[in-house]
Amino acid sequence: MSSLSYFLSEIRKAARLPERPAPLFAEPGALPSVYAVSDLAAASIAVAGEALADLIAARHGTPAEVAVDRRLASFWFKSSLRPDGWELPPVWDPVAGDYHTGDGWIRLHTNAPHHRRAALSVLGIRDDDTADRTKVAAAVAEWDGAPLEDAVVAAGGCAGEMRSAEAWAAHPQGQAVAAEPLLRHESFAGPDSASWDIVPSQPLAGIRVLDLTRVLAGPTATRFLAGYGADVLRIDPPSDLWSEALEEEMLLGKRSAVLDLRTNDGMERLKELIAGADVMVHGYRSDALAGFGLDAARRRALNPGLVDVALCAYGWSGPWAKRRGFDSIVQMSSGIAETGMRHYKKDRPTPLPVQALDYATGFILAAAALSGLAERVRSGAGSSFRTSLARTAALLEGRFEDPGAPAFAPETAADLAPQVENTHWGPAHRLASPVELSTTPVFWDFPAGPVGTFDPVWRSR
Repeated sequence: MSSLSYFLSEIRKAARLPERPAPLFAEPGALPSVYAVSDLAAASIAVAGEALADLIAARHGTPAEVAVDRRLASFWFKSSLRPDGWELPPVWDPVAGDYHTGDGWIRLHTNAPHHRRAALSVLGIRDDDTADRTKVAAAVAEWDGAPLEDAVVAAGGCAGEMRSAEAWAAHPQGQAVAAEPLLRHESFAGPDSASWDIVPSQPLAGIRVLDLTRVLAGPTATRFLAGYGADVLRIDPPSDLWSEALEEEMLLGKRSAVLDLRTNDGMERLKELIAGADVMVHGYRSDALAGFGLDAARRRALNPGLVDVALCAYGWSGPWAKRRGFDSIVQMSSGIAETGMRHYKKDRPTPLPVQALDYATGFILAAAALSGLAERVRSGAGSSFRTSLARTAALLEGRFEDPGAPAFAPETAADLAPQVENTHWGPAHRLASPVELSTTPVFWDFPAGPVGTFDPVWRSR
């Protein structure tokens, strides 16, 4: 079975969707990677589109036709926004990245202020303007990888030692992830069958999506839902808890509000939002919402019909189930970066050319949310789905790109959507949508804007 067919089949099964002919345009080429990243991009986006078509069919009986441009799908896995006359800000904190340890390599993720403080404190470096990569490299070199990884994680930070795929397969967490399904699904008795109109031209109009996620997987899912009419309300913490990145990329079509969950008022408002939501997408560690008194049972009590979609970094079982992580860190842990290094005969970790774990997981989450909405239409049941970046890495493991595949043709103006997006930061164009439904154009109500510009309330239906 080809990698493309394998990914389509596995993601469809996980999202509880039927097999159907591959909805793909023939596009020669691939992203430059040892792994079949372009096939993963095309398949994950395709299944999200198929899930939307299935939701339309739940109300109208006949599913829309779905087509995916494999080349554009691959480009969306890198970025979608093309500024006109201005530049995007840096994505990475200056000290984030890969460092040589005494026995290998480790990656430090320091984009969040508290993650940066944790890593630098372990290394004995002041968190001020004098902290730079030279100082960090010298301090990291005094450590072996595993003890430093453990120390940074114990301090509340985020780090990943580079392991081989074989070492990860033998690791207790690698074994735990391998035993988990791509999407774990449960159904719950709901209040009644949903009465949403589901107009094919804007099928998610009036559907409320509560977004409690950070870069990049969860926001990718909710951005997709927003493109078909969903009212996506994103909740962010106060700025002293997090420094946002990629607002220009990920806040398209969403309303963003700030809530301080450390306060009673903030928690009460969040409960009200959960009670009024149709879908909730959240990316907290497995124990975090429970720590706020909002475990799965409590969320279900607040809203029996809720489609509850969750993701984490390292899976929902095993010794690392509560560990912080991001795409680049999971690539180090799971063997992807080490496999790339050996394949390309490099002298340093060689990750995927894009953050494919994030983006693929995001479209898988979108498919899960849409599958849950279709279930609500058909039976009235609420549902929950959960997955992880590490489980998407397991899906990709062993599926390699054809070494003779040519590079894609370079991007041109013809690859851009025609309309100008007047973002908060200046005018821009987006790439054209990589997925097309015969009945349903994609359209985002809001251009990208900064965090915290809306009130934390639902719009009237």
